[in-house]
Amino acid sequence: MSLGLDEQRAETMAKRHARGSRSARENLDDLCDAGSFVEYGQLAVAAQRQRRDIDDLRSNTPADGVITGIGRVNSESIQPSRTRTVIIINDYTVLAGTQGYFHHKKIDRMVDLAAKEQLPVVMYTEGGGGRPGDTDITTQIAGLNAPTFARWASLKGKVPRIAVNNGFCFAGNAVLFGCADIRIATKNSWIGMAGPAMIEGGGLGKYAPTDIGPTDLHKAQGVVDICAADETEATHLACKLLSYFQGSIPSTGHAQQDALRDALPDDRRFTYKIRQLIEVLVDVDSFTELTADYGASVITGFIRIEGVPIALLANDCKVLGGAIDAAAAKKAARFISMCNDFNIPIVSLVDTPGFMVGPDSESDGPVLYASDMFAAGASLQVPIVAVCIRKAYGLGAMAMVGGGFNEAVLSVTWPTGEFGSMGLEGAVKLGFRKELDAEVDETKREALFDRLVAGMYEKGKAVEVASVLEIDAVIDPADTRDTICKALGIN
Repeated sequence: MSLGLDEQRAETMAKRHARGSRSARENLDDLCDAGSFVEYGQLAVAAQRQRRDIDDLRSNTPADGVITGIGRVNSESIQPSRTRTVIIINDYTVLAGTQGYFHHKKIDRMVDLAAKEQLPVVMYTEGGGGRPGDTDITTQIAGLNAPTFARWASLKGKVPRIAVNNGFCFAGNAVLFGCADIRIATKNSWIGMAGPAMIEGGGLGKYAPTDIGPTDLHKAQGVVDICAADETEATHLACKLLSYFQGSIPSTGHAQQDALRDALPDDRRFTYKIRQLIEVLVDVDSFTELTADYGASVITGFIRIEGVPIALLANDCKVLGGAIDAAAAKKAARFISMCNDFNIPIVSLVDTPGFMVGPDSESDGPVLYASDMFAAGASLQVPIVAVCIRKAYGLGAMAMVGGGFNEAVLSVTWPTGEFGSMGLEGAVKLGFRKELDAEVDETKREALFDRLVAGMYEKGKAVEVASVLEIDAVIDPADTRDTICKALGIN
């Protein structure tokens, strides 16, 4: 059937392209493997027969504003049996992508199939929320029994859900976006719990849609996991991220691992670029970071080693010295739980002085979110491999590895690793306060402090900690990749 296809809607498509956006079906064609998509509900139209004739509805409300079906994604690199995917693409060119009666029924049908068939879902969420103009529906008033949102939310932990947004995404569409496991938005996205009409109707002022929920705001708050330049890049990212849940691919090769021996500065007080270290360690072009602008002292994302998908946690010493603040803890806990839900093993690269402390930090609720990290770690059924790069101090280091270094399937450290119940300087100030206070000469007090710190450092060095079995091994940095492979049973 050609009804509703782009070639039947030339004027509408021209307007869409003039705004720099692709059509819903262009996104569909880019996402799905050629010829694999089976569409459900193509002939639906808006439930407005009482106010519009059927030809008008067929021309202007095709598919009731949402394309739904099942297709294959990534079957050129993934075993085809693992690539079947439920696809839901809201079409903004139809009644501004609003959610009408049959629109909801179509989404509900696909969500039910995703649960029954255990299929991942990719959803494009652009749209204006609920639609008040469906006059044919006379058996409800408020419509608050629509099952779509509860059914979509109920997929949490059952199948992976990836949401993609470009343009305006308000109200119900925003809820669908926010419920997804991974959320991709283009730089030209505006996402909010209400659009301009609802805000003005609530007496809260008059705003342009571009005033509401820009992407940069949502990146900083952790709402958007990854930002794309446009729909083409967003679709590419959706395919790549979906592939981590689908399984292994042929390895893309990797860098010379000897480079890891020179990855750290000689002075332990200096920072380094952890992402460069990660790129050396993993398969070429396999690292995809999530939520980079939120909770930035902890890096979360996916990698591949020998083509096998692995989740990655890592501390970034360039942000708060690697200390884990409330935002980083919240991000990490959510990520750990998601990886556990979908059976993706975790590698944790540890370099942290612990959780962020101080009166200012407490205003963000770190007690709750730090505890969430421990709760997520305690629930892990997938293996976690702990690799201490440099600092491993206190509860923060424990939370990075599932709750403690013995919780990991293997805990190793580079020779530069250093361990302790808290940062060295703090430990000395707390544990040797009497001795420091007794030294009245300031120069001698500083010298005593430096000696005590050096002594603590010697006691917490990698070899010493390994000798009392608090970690499993000290390894050559160049052997890190091979060690991870052995720990996870990767050939």
